[in-house]
Amino acid sequence: MPKDDKIEVEGKVLKALPWAIFEVELPEAFSNMVIRAYVSGKMQKNRIQLIPGDTVTIELTPYDLTRGRITFRKPNANAPVRTQGQNNNRR
Repeated sequence: MPKDDKIEVEGKVLKALPWAIFEVELPEAFSNMVIRAYVSGKMQKNRIQLIPGDTVTIELTPYDLTRGRITFRKPNANAPVRTQGQNNNRR
């Protein structure tokens, strides 16, 4: 089996855990399984923030379907736009 065999699925972020790990719910094709996923290096470099409720693309390996890597956050039409350097809590 080649090293590049990856399974890409979309999921929904349920909970943020310490050390940039997230609990993500997979779709019904995976029987609504909840996995733990970490943020990919490019997302960390560009400071892409994830919050519960975001829809993300996850890469899974065929060897371990309980852990994955978050590679993309889909824009949500209902959520406000979050950009780097924006702090909405300060006035």
